Amino acid sequence: MRDIRNFGIFAHIDAGKTTLSERILYYTGRTHKIGEVHDGQAVMDWMRQEQERGITITAATTRVEWKGHRLNLIDTPGHVDFTVEVERSLRVLDGAVVVLESVSGVQPQTETIWRQANRYGVPRIVFVNKMDRVGADFDRCLASLREKLGAVPAPVVTPLGAEDGFRGCLDLLSGEVLEWDDADLGATMRRRAPEGDEAGELEGRREALVEVLADFDDAVAEAFLEGRWPDPADLRKVLRRETLAGRLVPVLAGSALRNKGVQPVLDAVVDYLPSPLDVPPIRGVHPDTGAEEVRKASEKEPFAALAFKIQQETGRKLTYVRVYSGVFKGGRVYNATRHKVEKPAAVLRLHADKKEREVEARAGDIIALTGLKWTVTGDTLCDQDHPILLETIAFAPPVISVAIEPQRSQDEGKLLEVLGRLEEEDPSFRHEVNEETGQTLISGMGELHLEVLVRRMEEDFNLPVHVGRPQVVYKETVEAAAEAEATFDRTLGDKRHWATVRLRVAPAERGAGSRVHLEVPGEIPDAAAAAVEQGVREAFLSGEFGGYPVEDVAVDVLAIEVDPENPSEMACKVAANQAFREASRKARPVQLEPIMRVQIQVPDENVGDVIGDLNARRGEVQGMSAGAGITEIEALVPLRRMFGYSTDLRSKTQGRGTFQMLFERYDRVAE
Repeated sequence: MRDIRNFGIFAHIDAGKTTLSERILYYTGRTHKIGEVHDGQAVMDWMRQEQERGITITAATTRVEWKGHRLNLIDTPGHVDFTVEVERSLRVLDGAVVVLESVSGVQPQTETIWRQANRYGVPRIVFVNKMDRVGADFDRCLASLREKLGAVPAPVVTPLGAEDGFRGCLDLLSGEVLEWDDADLGATMRRRAPEGDEAGELEGRREALVEVLADFDDAVAEAFLEGRWPDPADLRKVLRRETLAGRLVPVLAGSALRNKGVQPVLDAVVDYLPSPLDVPPIRGVHPDTGAEEVRKASEKEPFAALAFKIQQETGRKLTYVRVYSGVFKGGRVYNATRHKVEKPAAVLRLHADKKEREVEARAGDIIALTGLKWTVTGDTLCDQDHPILLETIAFAPPVISVAIEPQRSQDEGKLLEVLGRLEEEDPSFRHEVNEETGQTLISGMGELHLEVLVRRMEEDFNLPVHVGRPQVVYKETVEAAAEAEATFDRTLGDKRHWATVRLRVAPAERGAGSRVHLEVPGEIPDAAAAAVEQGVREAFLSGEFGGYPVEDVAVDVLAIEVDPENPSEMACKVAANQAFREASRKARPVQLEPIMRVQIQVPDENVGDVIGDLNARRGEVQGMSAGAGITEIEALVPLRRMFGYSTDLRSKTQGRGTFQMLFERYDRVAE
């Protein structure tokens, strides 16, 4: 297990993740031909829509061998609409390679990935790609890592030249120049001593690296003060220790498309990213008692695994699983989340869309199981005799909806079935039937997200549909505190159902979510208290302002009165629901809308027009930065004002402007 590396490749869209993945497959011998994204031939982009659009839509998993180490690799999407794939991949991976585009450096999705990796404590290395592009600037990328992400970059492989002059790299630890042979597509990497100006470049880069590492290690600091170059093996130990601790980030450079710089990335994965043994033991709770449970990364421990992805494929359901402890050799497993016993039909090793049957799954493995009926994303699978419930995976809420209906009336039942299967695959996708209009609404993370899913319905499930115009997913909250009391008293049959509930509603911090807290004096039956909480939470689903879901509200239940001899759960639930609604009406309910963080890159001469347009869309400019004739504008804009923005931006910039949009938060609708 010491030789296993579970890592993913993450980046903003078009930074070159999949191009890097394809070179990794080729240089490790997993494939015998380099698949190119622009030709629609990338192995890891196996879906038809991925090949047509030239983007990654779903995370693809494979396994390669490099210098005696087994590398389990996940290639993830860069487009914000498919951030669910990034979230669930980071939850189960031990390390990450973050790819930066050499001209733009840190971009919006890079920041999102970084925050997610921080949340899960995932160590990272950075690869600055496309050093052959016009405007490539390695040092500017280092500065953006420091300024935008608060990272401490430690460059270990730096570029020789840039743009058309990019010809190779400097290995700062060995002090050698790295060059690649174009004749065999970069498979041969040569090392040589630096010549001429290269020696001066090496000296300056090495001094900067040792200065960074000296802050973390006394021996390196001593060597730095004495003007000595420390032993490379000692530097690797320091780099590995501090990377695993999350205190610094090794940085490498190259051009994956030009077949330069890929092998050092593989070496860095082995040298600096953790094995399962380097990661803290996974912690959870006993599903029945709530007591803390711990599983070390050992085959001798009881079996424990987390399902992180569901995929529907040719009529069967694949469940992607990260095994944290123990060994599964067939038979039954216990779903501690659903309290169900599952019997997997097969264990499969994954290579993009290809599957290889395995006889067992061991601690540290990332595999797929078939034949699971109840398991969904975020569920824990374990040994029934030693149950454990692991932390599930949280996903951002959908922000955009469209109405959908089948083109053929006989397909109405099939539509709901297909939507259910897609929702099982994709936790950021939702569907519901509007009770008032009878319309079926689907919700997702953006227009592209829903467009991809609609095409999947038509192509994968033979279900042609009509789609309405996009609609924003609104929510609501309250702006003041208020109390209310409600009583439910009704006799049904020969039983009286009676309860009184008094509660207080108040606004919570924006983005904190809604909570229910019981401050009830005296003895209240557990079932009654649970029914009160359920009644309030059901009321959260449809608020008093416009029937939207309720967000960021704190509810304190102050009193519960029930018949001590015969408490009614139904009465408690209804009284709590009524009390919440009355208190909400008094607490000034307001409508919330999704606010997006928009990052726009435009030529300097178009900045005025673009900012004027943002102001017209009620946007708030957060900052600007200029360089190489391009200005980057960052703004917060309501999503409802961003429909059609791509066309308007192209018109104002003669087709030269680009933008990216990320969900930021829900906030009050501006008048």
